[in-house]
Amino acid sequence: MPTMIPRTEISTASLPAPIAADPPVGGWRRSLRQAVSSVDELLSLLELGRGRVPGADLLTSDFPLRVPRGFVRRMRKGDPADPLLLQVLPRAEERLEVEGFVDDPLDEDRAAVVPGLLHKYHGRVLVMASGACGVHCRYCFRRHFPYHEHQAWGHGWGRTVEYLKSQPSVEEVILSGGDPLAASDDRLSELVTEIAAIPHVHRLRIHSRMPIVLPERVDDDLLGWLGSTRLRTVVVVHANHGREIDGEVAAALRRLSACGATLLNQSVLLRGVNDRVDVLLDLSQKLFASGVMPYYLHLMDRVRGGAHFEVDEQTAEDLVWELMQQVSGYLVPRLIREVPGVGAKLPLDPAGRTRMERSHRSHC
Repeated sequence: MPTMIPRTEISTASLPAPIAADPPVGGWRRSLRQAVSSVDELLSLLELGRGRVPGADLLTSDFPLRVPRGFVRRMRKGDPADPLLLQVLPRAEERLEVEGFVDDPLDEDRAAVVPGLLHKYHGRVLVMASGACGVHCRYCFRRHFPYHEHQAWGHGWGRTVEYLKSQPSVEEVILSGGDPLAASDDRLSELVTEIAAIPHVHRLRIHSRMPIVLPERVDDDLLGWLGSTRLRTVVVVHANHGREIDGEVAAALRRLSACGATLLNQSVLLRGVNDRVDVLLDLSQKLFASGVMPYYLHLMDRVRGGAHFEVDEQTAEDLVWELMQQVSGYLVPRLIREVPGVGAKLPLDPAGRTRMERSHRSHC
């Protein structure tokens, strides 16, 4: 049976890094610093009393609340089941210890070859360009990640660049975190310039939720260095629900596309958030209208504190199969699961196995 973890047993060693103090503090940095960090304030802004959200957890020291005010404005006031709210609201269920849900569900600590650089897959490496995030998603598979031990950015990018130079098979560098776009443009531009000087690296991939939760991050400085590199750039954004994409977000995504980046989206399938066909359909259509291709739909990584979000594999396959019946194939994201130690993400096949199972059941 799940057991409640006492507060005294929760370590704060893996708390997400604070937003770096990069002067001048303005624009998107100011918006980030003004993000909501109090559960009481969040509920007040949404006109929700504590009694209407009985599972809300006001004590979040192990993984603090952080949500930009612009994202809060997209939530429905008075709705405790709002799908955007559910993604960020700390709940008492997070303190339940559930078998199989662990601090490092992808065993990433073993993949670190130098501080802040993970080499899990052939031909590409992942660089932790920042330990901070624009929003703290409660299902995040890195919510317990020891960022203090993986600071590729701590003393310049020297060890990261030297490793890349020593690996001629690496053609693609993935900037991740945290959220890489929580770092300053000066820092990111310096890193990308050094990567672009390595002849065998051809592609740059950036995984970021910032264009979705804080669209003002897509400013002229970002577009300047991103659009001027010789590297073929791919930006993978992270939206889980269609209501995350308003006019401001759509405009930011189009600006990214206009600077030459290929835009993809990855979602996580979350119970109570997007585990309905109509929600997935609406998300795919809004993404495509904004110049983004649906890419991956992840089964949730089994991170400690996230068990209440899990959707089982059969339900996930059924959902994607139904989605395939209603929309063009290019708007259907690939349903995948990531397994530690496996050299690629594992695709599930709703079009094959599920279809055959349905056919078999219909003749029984």
